Order: sequence, then structure tokens, then C-alpha cells
Amino acid sequence: MKLSIILVRYGMQRELPRTLESLARDYQLDAADLDYEVLLVDNGSPEPLVLDEALAARVPLRQLSVPESPPSPVAAVNLGAAEARGELVCIMIDGAHLLTPGVFRWSLRAAAAFAEPVIAVRYFYLGPGDQPETVLKGYDQAREDRLLERIDWPADGYRLFEVGAPLRGGASHTTWFNRMFESNCLVLRRELFARLGGLDPRFDLPGGGFANLDFFKRASEAAGAELVQLVGEGSFHQVHGGATTNSAPAQREARLEAYREQYRALRGNSGFTTTAPLNFLGHLPTEAAKIHRRRAQQAAVSAPAAPSG
Repeated sequence: MKLSIILVRYGMQRELPRTLESLARDYQLDAADLDYEVLLVDNGSPEPLVLDEALAARVPLRQLSVPESPPSPVAAVNLGAAEARGELVCIMIDGAHLLTPGVFRWSLRAAAAFAEPVIAVRYFYLGPGDQPETVLKGYDQAREDRLLERIDWPADGYRLFEVGAPLRGGASHTTWFNRMFESNCLVLRRELFARLGGLDPRFDLPGGGFANLDFFKRASEAAGAELVQLVGEGSFHQVHGGATTNSAPAQREARLEAYREQYRALRGNSGFTTTAPLNFLGHLPTEAAKIHRRRAQQAAVSAPAAPSG
């Protein structure tokens, strides 16, 4: 088997069907005959996931669950990786993300081009800007639903660039060539994941703390690893009340400070951004994918939909 996608779920009844849609054979380019699997790992959701039969038939899905359901998703990721059969594993620690259609295609091209690739897909928010800010100004699930209806998603998955904004990470200007420090869609060889011991289970805070950032850095700096940032593909975060992304400002800052303290305690420093050499691979599929024009995109997202008829 070529590829295993490890997708972690807690709740997400609204979001997960869309996430799975973006992993379907007839959505991802070159996936019709691809030998791949999606391992959906439930981390203690209060109710079972109800999936449309037609959707389930289009996704090679296996469902797993974490026995004790800790507050951190780390155990869920590691369980998925232990059960994975693919040569490559794709880690999606937050199951509420939509992928653009070429993620599989370009990840496989990167895997063929580099001996030990660590392939990072850039993190985007759905909506007009950083969701921790936009939710305070009224951005919510209903508005997000309308945005996706406006672009007729999933008919053309690259239209997600029209209604999303890249994670800035404090940068004033974002391009495809900004160094990433996190990805919610990280692809690497299963053997490298095992060699690194997976995600560190000591990141046990709700939401996982900086476990995902820590693994990104460790994987990027592993012996022989080559960090590849994909250009023209994205992973888009849906609003779902995430531990930090969609929480109130005071709660979010308190959690982030706890995350920072735990990272310092475990690693002895605060430097979670890797300095590994960068490689780039990809394309610019649409005009909206030119993310250096972010202000124009924000205006388009913020504008009301044109009346029909």
C-alpha cells in the first residue's frame, strides 16, 4: 500500500463528512487507482459518526478508537500510525481540515523525488482571516457553510483559495516561501515515523499542546530528512470550537501559555521552528492561489454574495 492518512476525530459531526469528501477517490487527483487508506481514529467522541453510505463507498475508510480517550490526540495519532499499512503516512491531527485536490498527487511526486522527504502542506483557515480573530467578529459555522456553497465546493476544490486565508504565524506578509512551523497534513515515510517514536506522549494537555509542532521539527531535522513545502496545495481549517483556534481570547492565551511552558519543560528551549533547509515543489493552480495577494482575497471573502436571478 502506498499511502495511509491518519485522521483524528473528536466530535466533528458537521466537519468530518467534508474532510472525508476531500480525501475521496473522485476528489483527489490521480486517486482513482491509488492504493491508499484513511484511518479515522476516534478520540472519545460523545456520539458515533453517522456517514452517508455513498460517501463511505468513495473513501477507503477504516475506523479505530482510542481505548481510554485521553484529552490529548497524541495517542490517537500513534495508534493510527501503528495500524497503518502504507509506505507513506499522512498525519492529520485535527480532523476538521479540507484538502485541495492535488495533495496526494504532489505528495507522491515529492516522495519519488526525495529519498527521505518530510512533506508539509500549508495550513489555511476558511474565512477572511485568522479564525481566532474572525470568530470574534461574527465568523461562524453558518457563514462558513454559505462560503462553501458560494464556491460550489467540492465541485472544484481549488476554489478553497478564494474563501480562505493562510496561517500567518505572526508574519506580516505571507507567501508560499515563508518557512512553516506546523502542518495539519504532514506526509513522511512510515519507517521515519517509527524511527522518531511517533508523537511524544508527554504532550498530554488538551488539544495536544505543541505535540504537532514538536513532531514537525523533529521530523524535519532527522538524519537524512529533506523538508519539502508544497506550493499550490492547502489544508483548510473548518470552524468547530477547537482547543485554541476557536476559543475565547483569555482562554486561548492561557492554553497557549500552558503549551509553551510544557514545551520548555520537555525540550529545554522555546525554539520549535526548524532551521532545516527548505525544498519547494508544486504549482499555482488558480489566480487565488497566489497567496501574496491576500488582501484582495480577504476583500472577496468578506463581500456579500451576489443576489441570484
